[in-house]
Amino acid sequence: MIRAALLALLLALPGVASAQEWTPRRTAEIQALDKVNARVLTLTATVGEPARFGTLTILVQACHARPADEVPDAAAFMEITDERSAPGAGPVFRGWMFADAPAVNMFEHPVYDLRILSCR
Repeated sequence: MIRAALLALLLALPGVASAQEWTPRRTAEIQALDKVNARVLTLTATVGEPARFGTLTILVQACHARPADEVPDAAAFMEITDERSAPGAGPVFRGWMFADAPAVNMFEHPVYDLRILSCR
């Protein structure tokens, strides 16, 4: 989580941002896996609108991609809640996910796996 926050901070700094420009996008493509039955889907989530997968509600709050003339990458800030969580427990995940570095800030859940693929 700390590494993800540091990466987000570095991307926001003017000197570093000039080397890697990020463009805001309206939709996120998310790969979703149900580990129980091995169901894999590609979800399209619009920024600011909740998307559902199983018992999860996924709210993409920001989605950024690199311009077409740079190495493809995507970063999305997501808040994920699980309806099976205790009342008032809050989100099961809140933070940035990176397409090129999914291990930097992973969503860890016993039943589901989510990964950002791209921002369009």
